[in-house]
Formats: sequence, structure tokens, C-alpha cells
Amino acid sequence: MSVELTTLSNGLRIVTHEMPEFETASLGLWVNVGGRNESEKEHGISHFLEHMAFKGTGRRSAQEIAEEIETVGGDLNAATSKELTAYYARVLRDDVALGLEILGDIALNPVLDAQEFERERDVILQEISASKDCADDLVYDLAQDIAYPEQPLGRTILGSVQSVRNIQPEDIRQYMSQHYRADRIVVSAAGAVQHDQFVRHCETIFEDLPCCEEIAVVPARYVGGTQFERRPFEQSHLVFAFEGPDFNDERYYDALVFSGLMGGGMSSRLFQEVRERRGLCYSIYSFVIGHSDTGIFGIHAATRSDMLGQLLEIIRSEMEDVAGDGLKMPEIQRSKAQLKAGLLMGLESSMGRAEQMARQIFAFGTVLSSQELVEKVERVNSTSLRHFASSLLETKKPTLAIVGPDMENELIEHWWKSKITT
Repeated sequence: MSVELTTLSNGLRIVTHEMPEFETASLGLWVNVGGRNESEKEHGISHFLEHMAFKGTGRRSAQEIAEEIETVGGDLNAATSKELTAYYARVLRDDVALGLEILGDIALNPVLDAQEFERERDVILQEISASKDCADDLVYDLAQDIAYPEQPLGRTILGSVQSVRNIQPEDIRQYMSQHYRADRIVVSAAGAVQHDQFVRHCETIFEDLPCCEEIAVVPARYVGGTQFERRPFEQSHLVFAFEGPDFNDERYYDALVFSGLMGGGMSSRLFQEVRERRGLCYSIYSFVIGHSDTGIFGIHAATRSDMLGQLLEIIRSEMEDVAGDGLKMPEIQRSKAQLKAGLLMGLESSMGRAEQMARQIFAFGTVLSSQELVEKVERVNSTSLRHFASSLLETKKPTLAIVGPDMENELIEHWWKSKITT
């Protein structure tokens, strides 16, 4: 695997994976800053900045950005998460230098024009409004607020209506000055890219980027609890979650395999029991989220309000079965096979590979080989899975978020108190 890593004198890290059979390259800047770096006043500023990157720089108007990348058949995009902001592109082999130069320009030199700023503020406010009309978004936002209340990790990426209305261009400039520093950026590329040449391009574009300012991050403090929000939806949407391991913890792979066998596909326990045998819902699945110092294992489903109690009982029953002697080797092997396939299939996408390398450098300081990833999955066994399930069941305050129409509060509250908090 031709992965190469170079660190410039200012701390900027450059990683590439040359794929000789490719005629295109995927490349991007991953910045180690996101929603959890924001103060309450700055809530939503990372996402706002991502939007403004495409609205013009000192060298290019918004239209010129779009025309220049599309003239060579490329495309640009960006994304914001709790701990990372990414700006990325896909271009043909001969246009890697151009793609990198445009990415550096939009990510580091947004002009923050006043008219564009106000126009994009309105766009983001519309985005916030749209999220409030989406049951899935609402229940996930509610769950993260319950899990991590009154702290950056529990707040939404989009920001609140009030915080977005208050953000000004100077706030973004100050935020960039503090966080967009060379040692907090990884430039990653995969596909038709040659490492030494790519490094030279990076040196030209990023050599003046300042380095190294100590950034304090509010430590994660999981709390948990239960909360209901009445909305006039046809179904009640539920997220039932627990604090899990961070992505540096070896138990993270136990969480991934456990998630696969609980709700990772059509053969999973919850899909078979909840949908196929009982018809309680159309869709149910589990998920794992890893952060640098905490994580979440959760289950999402939507069903009729009068079926919530039965659904929660089944989830707990399946978890108790795994924690006991109910695990069967074939289901463990199926989950591990799904996980390994997902990890390895991701390597066949140049963009997936570029993102994976950047994330691994932030997490581990290096890029893990496919064999190392497979070995981490293979170390998971029935004993470690039982211990993981038991640790979840011992949680005194899981996170239970429900969004939907009027529900049988007494039934749910009784279940919560008798099954969880005692």
C-alpha cells in the first residue's frame, strides 16, 4: 500500500495514497475543528464558515469558483462535524494542482462579503427550520442534548436561530485565526496523485500558514436521561443510546461488532425480531459514534406510540441475551464480516480513502494498514461482546429521546424507572 506521510516545518501534515490504476484524484483539507470547539456565543460558527468558503475569496468570486472547477470536470464540497471540518474535491489526474490551489483558497481566504454573508445567514436559518420538520433530525438532536447537556458536544452543528443571527464576519475571522493553523490541518489525497509532487504544491500554497496555538477543548461529560417532545407526526421516533468507547479505545471495535449483530442489517437481531417477526416498525438500526474522548452506541426506530413500550422491552431483552449466554458464533462472524467488508470496500473509493487517512492521522498520528484494521476486528470475541453488552446494561442513565404524537407517558415512564434507573 503506497501511503506516504510528510510533515512540513510549520506542522502541516500531508498524506497520499497513490493508486496507479486511477485517472482521477480525491483530495481535501481536513481541519481539526468543529462544533465542540465552539463557545455558546459561537454556536454554529464552524458550519457558517464552511458555507462562506464557497461565496468568494480575495481571488475568486462565488461564480468563478464554480466555473473554474467545473471547467476541468471537477467538483467541490465541504462538511462540518463535531471535531472536524473538511473541504474536498475530485479532479482528473492533470488537474490535481488546480484542485489543491482552489481548496486552499476557499478554505483559508474567504472574503466574507457583507451581502453574501447576510444571504447565507438566511440560507442557514432555512436549513435550521428544515431540520425541525424532519423527525430523524429532531430525535438525534434531542438525544445528543440529553447525553451531553450544557456543553458543546451536545449542541447541534447548525447552531440555533439566535446564535446564527448574532454571528458576524469578524467573529468568523477571529475563529479562523485561532483554529485554522497548520498543525491542525491534514491535507490528504488518494488516487492519481504522486506524493513528492503533491508535497511541493502544498509547500507553495500553505508555507505561510501559522502554526501551533494551544486550543482548550471542553472535556466530554456524559449525563443521559429521558426526554419526550410532542410533534404532530404519524409515528414516534426513538433514539435509545448509551455512552460508548472513544475511537482510541480497543473496546471501540467491540462496539462496532455489537452494533452489527444488534441492528446492522437484515439478518441482525433487532431487524429480525422487531420487524420480521412482530411487525412493530418498518426500520430499526443501531449505530456507533466515536469521538476523541467519548462515544455513543445507539438504536433508532420509528413506530406507533402505543408500541413504544413493547419495542423498548425487546431491545433490552436482546441486549440481556447477548450479555448472557445467547450469542451464537455464526452471528458474530456475520457481523465481523460486514464490518471488515465495509472497512475494505472503503479503500476502493479514492474519496473514502482520502478521508479515512486524514481521520486516522488525527486519531492515531499515523495511517493504519488494512491488515491492522482487520486484526482489530478479529480480536473481538464472544467474551468481549458479552462484557460490552453487560457494561451497557449496567448504565444507570441511558439516553432515551422520543419525538412524536401524544404517547402513553405513564407506561414509558414506568418502564424507564423499573428497567433502567433502579
